[in-house]
Amino acid sequence: QVQLVESGGDLVQPGGSLRLSCAASGIFLFSRWTMGWYRQAPGKQRELVATITSGGGTNYGDSVKGRFTISRDNAKITVYLQMNSLKPEDTAVYYCNAGLGVREVWGQGTQVTVSS
Repeated sequence: QVQLVESGGDLVQPGGSLRLSCAASGIFLFSRWTMGWYRQAPGKQRELVATITSGGGTNYGDSVKGRFTISRDNAKITVYLQMNSLKPEDTAVYYCNAGLGVREVWGQGTQVTVSS
């Protein structure tokens, strides 16, 4: 059974930084999965933050380009999201996602709050 566990969410001031981690377990050939981060703010739909393919190709949502960086460590079976220059509008629950073919797995989410 594949499980994704996010960590690193916190309360941070505007302009600050955070690094989120997503540790996978029970996942076979992790390196072949496309991994991603999504977020959902109160009253809004879940939206793409960033994805990273098995080959290391990345894709970012327009609102985070230039501020966020997704990376993966296949040896540690973990994907990261480095978030810099955080804004209040980045406040949301951040979810980790893993996809391979028709299979898709979601984590439980971690709360990020950007506020002074």
